[in-house]
Amino acid sequence: MARKPSGRMCIACRGLFEKKDLKRIVRTPQGEVLFDPTGKAAGRGAYICSDPECLKLLVKNRLLNRSFKMPVSQEAYDLLLAAYESK
Repeated sequence: MARKPSGRMCIACRGLFEKKDLKRIVRTPQGEVLFDPTGKAAGRGAYICSDPECLKLLVKNRLLNRSFKMPVSQEAYDLLLAAYESK
């Protein structure tokens, strides 16, 4: 059997990337949704590439709701947008 290529998938464009090339968004055990700059925060993670169009897709289609298997508030999406643009 052939091995799958290593890496992570962007939840917006579905492209495969190395983990270091993606930004991690985490849902903490307390239910907060935030960027994880270290990539090591406890909780369920979702990855997005650095393309601004992918971030727009993430917010427009509310893709974190599916990834985190819970409703994510519009406020959380707005905070992610602000954090992404400040970097």
